[in-house]
Amino acid sequence: MFRKYRWNIVLMLFLANAINYVDRSAMSVALPVLNKKFHLDPFETGLILSSFFIGYALFNFVGGYLSDIKGPKKVMGYAMAVWSVFCGLTAGTFNFVSLFTVRLIFGFGEGPLTSTTNKTTNNWIPLKERATAVGICNGGAPVGGALSAPIVAFISLKWGWQASFLALAVIGIIWTLIWWRVSADKPEQHPQVSAEEVAEIHAGRNDLVTGPQTTAAPVKVSLLSVLKQSRIWALLVGMFGYNYTLFFFLTWFPTYLVDARHLSIAQMGFAAMLPWIAGAVGQVAGSVIIDYIYRKTGKLLYSRKIVLVVCLMFAALCVGFTGFASTAAGAVTLMTIGICFLYLQATTYWAIIQDIVPSEKVGGTSGFIHAVANVSGIFGPAITGWLVETTGKFTSAFVLAAGLAMIGALAVAFFVNATPADAKKEVVA
Repeated sequence: MFRKYRWNIVLMLFLANAINYVDRSAMSVALPVLNKKFHLDPFETGLILSSFFIGYALFNFVGGYLSDIKGPKKVMGYAMAVWSVFCGLTAGTFNFVSLFTVRLIFGFGEGPLTSTTNKTTNNWIPLKERATAVGICNGGAPVGGALSAPIVAFISLKWGWQASFLALAVIGIIWTLIWWRVSADKPEQHPQVSAEEVAEIHAGRNDLVTGPQTTAAPVKVSLLSVLKQSRIWALLVGMFGYNYTLFFFLTWFPTYLVDARHLSIAQMGFAAMLPWIAGAVGQVAGSVIIDYIYRKTGKLLYSRKIVLVVCLMFAALCVGFTGFASTAAGAVTLMTIGICFLYLQATTYWAIIQDIVPSEKVGGTSGFIHAVANVSGIFGPAITGWLVETTGKFTSAFVLAAGLAMIGALAVAFFVNATPADAKKEVVA
């Protein structure tokens, strides 16, 4: 299976997601140093973390929409180039305002990644392999998060925090140059993809309106009509809870370990790596479990939904209890288990979108859901900073993240349901 050319595209997307999370996580790892250098209080720290998500959320939708119109190759290439340049420019910031501005534009660049990844896998991957492929692509995120903590901590202590951002910028530019050479918007446009592989990729695909194997012209569906569906909004609520919890961990957990648990920078770098490793295992394992359930039951939406709801609930419980842990080891252990469960269900959102949305609207729908869900990243870090500054503790911040994740799981459980059109895909692969 992995000898097919499409898995080269999956590998590149895995690396893009890994670079994305190394770049993104670098700021949270470097923040304890920057807090002292720029004299930032907890609320200002939260604003710096939130600034990234303002640009990021906006371009979640813009990038996904453009990938439907212009194709994912161009959107992904330009996005990586922009975020890599501004990752490097982070090294030149000198106060709160300059850091806020650079992180804002950095977010613009990273915004298109996930929705464009989803569009690319929709174009390149057959239905029977889709959850596995999406899981591998997005599995780069926790791998990048795991690498970021020790690498950035080591470089910051050895050569200064600026060096880590410059090195990451160079890696991103190298990826961009390779991407332009090996990728294409669709498999049939790439000279190295055989006709047999193209046929395999397109075999068994269903149009949501005309049904499988039809020769009738597909009925055009507007993006607005897709976004008006109640199950799309329920899926959005689920992703909001997932994102809020993930971004709380991504942005504040390293600072929590240093400020509340009194770990050194070196100790924090190691401790913060453990949940990311568990998340990487969970990401890939979750996608394999989903495809296995689908093959055994023939129920496409069920295979995604059962993993999403159960794992997001368990993640919520672990994160909530972390706020009451009495030791640093206990907090790291609970958060590690929680992030593993969080990533076990991370693939499901993107797989569900591909399953219930017409192919030509996957990019725009992915971008819209991701954009609105990522509003959590705009307000969440600032709210956490305010809660910590007001209460002097992190407990309420952990409980809030857990509560939103639980609400998201319940929304998906009760409101994301199959329609008669979806039933056309309910066949054993």
